[in-house]
This record gives sequence, structure tokens and C-alpha cells, in this order.
Amino acid sequence: MRFGLLGLGAAAAYALTAHGIVLIYRGSGVVNFASGAIAFWGAWIAVQLRLDAGFPWVLAAITATAAAFVFGVESFDTTAAGCQQLIGWLRAHGDVGLVGVEGTGSYGAGLTRDLERAGIAVVEVDRPNRQVRRREGKSDPVDAVIAARAALSGQALGQPKRGDGDVEAIRVLSVARRSAASERIGALSQLRHLCFTADHQVRQRFEHLSVARLTAEAAALRPRPTDDVRYSTLLAIRTLARRVAYLDGELDNLAVVVRPLVERTAPGLLAMHGVGYDVAAKLLVASGDNPQRLRSEAAFAHLCGVAPLEASSGKTRRHRLNRGGDRQANNALYRVVITRMASHPPTKIYVARRRAEGKSTGEIVRILKRYVAREAFKHLRPAAATD
Repeated sequence: MRFGLLGLGAAAAYALTAHGIVLIYRGSGVVNFASGAIAFWGAWIAVQLRLDAGFPWVLAAITATAAAFVFGVESFDTTAAGCQQLIGWLRAHGDVGLVGVEGTGSYGAGLTRDLERAGIAVVEVDRPNRQVRRREGKSDPVDAVIAARAALSGQALGQPKRGDGDVEAIRVLSVARRSAASERIGALSQLRHLCFTADHQVRQRFEHLSVARLTAEAAALRPRPTDDVRYSTLLAIRTLARRVAYLDGELDNLAVVVRPLVERTAPGLLAMHGVGYDVAAKLLVASGDNPQRLRSEAAFAHLCGVAPLEASSGKTRRHRLNRGGDRQANNALYRVVITRMASHPPTKIYVARRRAEGKSTGEIVRILKRYVAREAFKHLRPAAATD
């Protein structure tokens, strides 16, 4: 026991500097809290009592165990008044050095902003892994204690993305744009399908038309209630065409607002070959309004899911693509690579050389995505590129 406590002493010092309260923000409308430095703080107290005060090891361990209990568990409403109450409750326990919040980019976004405005440092806490949850059960207080241990042990170190600048504006506009584009594709597919399955006269009228002409002519239809099937078909075609035209207008209006934001935030991204406004917006959203939280281009590559992972076996030494990370940012890098493979002369030469070496197309794409992530990071964090 003596050696165990001595071994925990150094780690307890780090835990004490991160002494704070870990918050679990749930979508049920309740915030649950668990505070205290749990085991490491108790170990630090035991070592200090033994070495400085001369306590016997048994008495020091008993005293430290009592001091290492969870200080309190409390619930507050997820309202503005509730957030102020919880901040007051936190500070009633002393100076708060660190707060861990689960879901800082979703349900915990508002709570994270309130804590940061109050001058309290926040760290991102992942949900407990399945093995721990299966072994220790599932409840909000249990999750809070597990999250506290993760934050105090240094396992949870992620700095939350800030949402108070141009990138946050780009993100919310991109949400509306993405849903409008998806609905447009669905409506256009339904429109073409109805034209293909209609009678010969209707089918021949709309056959071999571009999307713009198909939408314009179908939206101008004036069906007459003669034959029920024909009238219903033409009415459905007109409705879908007008929906496509309306969504086109939505996309144009959103683009007018998004493009100046992207140009102002990261003009260097747009100068890269194969990067347009949509791709640049996805990469900016992945980095957030505080790209300095990404310590290196390797961290950004891992965030985008393009950091190489070992996939070796026996005498075969190779790497494979990381299937984790931000999939929207990963898709943006993929689009850049595909564009460059088709229209960028240096990339085409590189692809030909790699294929001659026996690399598959998938492996070449993986390598190029990693390269594009390195290049994009220089424009997301210009200061880091010159360090």
C-alpha cells in the first residue's frame, strides 16, 4: 500500500492542478454534476499526511479515503437561470480549475458557452466506453463519476470548438444548405421517375431535357381535370418541379451569405487546387472558430480521419485509411483528391508513378488525402505553419 500511494503522488499533483467539477449535460433537460479529484487527490493527501505530518500509513490512508469521496451530485434546469445557479453551486465548493462537459458540440454547446463566459476552463469528455458501462452500470451519476476520472487523469484533454465567430455562422448555414441539397436531389429523382413512367405523350415531351429545362417546363404545366390518371400525373410533375425550383432558390440565397464568410475566414483554402466554397466550408467547420486547439497538422489529419493506421500482417508492411474522424471533412478531402487526379498535372504524374510501383488506387487516394490535409492545415492555422 505504501509503494502504491507513493507511485500515485506525482499523478496526484497533476490531478490537483486540474481540480474541478465534471458536468454531464443530457438532452433530458437536466444537468448532472459530480465533483472532486476522486482517487488521485486522495492519494496525494495520503502521501502528504505521511511525509509531512508524520501520520501512520493506515491513518493517512483512512483520512485520504474520506477526503476523496465525491463532494456532491446535483441537478439543475437547462435554462439561463439554471446555468447561473450551477455556476454559483460550482464556486461554492472553491475555485474551479476545470469542468468536463460531455457533448460540447451538441447538447452541451450552450452550457459550454456559459461556462467559458464565466471564465471557467472546459474540456471535452467522451462518453464512457461500453466495457466500463457494462461493468459499472448506466446512470447519470455513474457517468459523471466516470467522466470526472477521465478528465482528472488527463485522458480527456480535447479543447471544445468555439461557436462564436464566422465559422459557426458557416456551420449553421451549411446545415440548411445540406438538407436543401438532399431534398432537391430527392425531388429531382422523383420528377424524372414520374416522367419515365408516364404515358408516351408525356414521356416524349420531357425526354432528353436538361435539369434546368425540365424544371422550367414542368413547373409551367397547367393540367386540366379530364382524365384522372393523366391529370394527377401532370399535377405531381408540376408540384415536384416547383419544389426543385424553390430549393434552387434556397441554395442560391444561402450561397450568397456563405461565400463572403468563407472568403473572409480562410482565403488561402480557396486558392488551393480543387477547393471550392463547399469543400472549404467543411474544412473550416471541422477546425472550428479556434483552430489553435489543433496542435499540429497530424492532429488535424487524425480529426479528418486521414491519419494512416497500421494494417501489417506477417511479412506484409502496409497502412490503411482511418475510418474514424469527421466524415464531412474526410469527404471534402476526398473531393479535392479526385479533382486533382483528373485535372492537376503534378498529381497525375504522382499517381502514374505510384501505380507503376504497385500501389492500388485506394492506397494512392489515402496518401493524397493525407497530403491535402497537411496543405490545408497551413491555411487553417497560418501561424502554426511558420512555427
